[in-house]
Amino acid sequence: MAPRSEIRRVTRPDDVLAAGHLFDGPPQQRATERFLAEPGHHLFVAYVDGVPAGMVTGVETTHPDKGTEMFLYELAVDEPYRRRGIGRALTAALADLARERGCYGMWVATDGDNTAALATYASVGGAAEPDQTVLVWTFAAESVGLEPAGPGPAGPGPAGPESASPGSTQPNPTEPDATDPDPTASDPTDPGPGSPGSGRRR
Repeated sequence: MAPRSEIRRVTRPDDVLAAGHLFDGPPQQRATERFLAEPGHHLFVAYVDGVPAGMVTGVETTHPDKGTEMFLYELAVDEPYRRRGIGRALTAALADLARERGCYGMWVATDGDNTAALATYASVGGAAEPDQTVLVWTFAAESVGLEPAGPGPAGPGPAGPESASPGSTQPNPTEPDATDPDPTASDPTDPGPGSPGSGRRR
């Protein structure tokens, strides 16, 4: 019997905690509640036979002279479920929601040499913008009232999804590994991106 897959929009903290292995680190209660309380913050989780297999987060940003666009903040697929089209389906779900909510576009930042992530986003209609530079500011978690981020429950090994936080200057092992393609995979554009977003000046 084929696995049953579905994508749900998550709005309850308990559901976020149940999918905590998909994040960079354990979801923080205060940050989770704040994220879910904002009407412009969105989280979709993909389930396979009821098990959280992937997630995507999006944040609406509005500017006086541009309107509102969707920022794809993070995309991750747990390793056992990669190369099944889950990353592509999650990206498409967020894009559909952005259209429904009147956003004029959606964007994400990823490494320029991450061919697998680029292929995943391109398969849903994303187009690269040339000559973009990302600059980041990193503030201590304590200074903004959050708990210090700790290591993810699965760590960087193969047992769980690896991902990097926005603005990280470290190598990002969660993003699709284009250097290790699987020629037998049915969906080579979805090796399981965990793609953090970063700020973009326009």
